[in-house]
Amino acid sequence: MQIGEAATASGVTAKMIRHYEAIGLVPVADRRSSNYRDYTHRDVHRLAFVRRARDLGFSMEEIRELLRLWTDPERSSAEVKALAQTHLSELDEKIELLQGMRSSLNHLIKSCHGNHHADCPIIDALQGELPIEYPHLHQREHRHRS
Repeated sequence: MQIGEAATASGVTAKMIRHYEAIGLVPVADRRSSNYRDYTHRDVHRLAFVRRARDLGFSMEEIRELLRLWTDPERSSAEVKALAQTHLSELDEKIELLQGMRSSLNHLIKSCHGNHHADCPIIDALQGELPIEYPHLHQREHRHRS
């Protein structure tokens, strides 16, 4: 099948398929005599695996390792679980950071009158005239020092 069909079947855009091939995440598809890429069902299955891993937020290096484990019949599920647990911990940290950023931004928005006057606490905070509350950063720093 051609790249467009592989893209539709796997849920990965043709542009991303080319990118994954360029970085060696997936093998470059064989070429037909017409020079079109020729994807097999196995290629599509691998691309869908990558898409699902990306949907879960795994990095390219983590996906590369997951692909290696997937194709290794001698793999240990403990390796897969450890990789997933590490990724989950990273996601938890990102969520905490985003929640703190949201809280800080929400505080600034509530402080702004949103009227036709030029004075705005959001602009003042961004240019350094008002402090921005960063409770999420202090919690992370404290936790990492412990």
